[in-house]
Amino acid sequence: MRALVAIAVVLVLAAGPAGGARADSATDCFSEDIERRIEGCTALIERRDESMADLSFAYAMRALAYSLKGRYDTAIRDYDAAIAMKPDFAVALNNRAWAYFRWGRAAVGLPDVEKSLQLSPTSAHALDTRAHIRQTLGDPQGALHDYDKAMWHGGARMIKLYQCGLTEARLYNGEIDGNLRPELTQALEQCVHDKACDPLPADEQCRAATS
Repeated sequence: MRALVAIAVVLVLAAGPAGGARADSATDCFSEDIERRIEGCTALIERRDESMADLSFAYAMRALAYSLKGRYDTAIRDYDAAIAMKPDFAVALNNRAWAYFRWGRAAVGLPDVEKSLQLSPTSAHALDTRAHIRQTLGDPQGALHDYDKAMWHGGARMIKLYQCGLTEARLYNGEIDGNLRPELTQALEQCVHDKACDPLPADEQCRAATS
């Protein structure tokens, strides 16, 4: 749910018409195939003929691919490079925070997501990241507040994600329709008091249904 959609456009536009190989690398850097994405982003990075901003996008996309593979230490090194080039890169800051969270180092990621939210205070993804971190760090009320705001700004898609995830967790048995219901609020209230509870779905079919 933390895909860098805008980056695809920027990278492909940066590739321009100046050569098929360069354009292919830019396209591959946003491929849904993780290995192809890593190869495409690596080609852009190693060529070093992109602007600093474009290189930061390539590092961030490769980092996201590594994170999806569970290689969080490698992902974080790429996020470090992306953020060093573009310190106000809100999406990369949020995604680095998420990588730290998934790596079991939630407290380390908290400053990143706080800065991301300063830069982009209505980001549903960043609010969801901070909610997860707060829940893990034993702040259920803070987590619930952020989950609520994530739904407010993320709309029906975010609500459906939580409906799916909490159905999997057997805390919610209502409709998965993107409408905020009292049963969903009650399920979230239960979930935030359990550090092992994740309101996001693991099931790919459930995730696909929210698209």
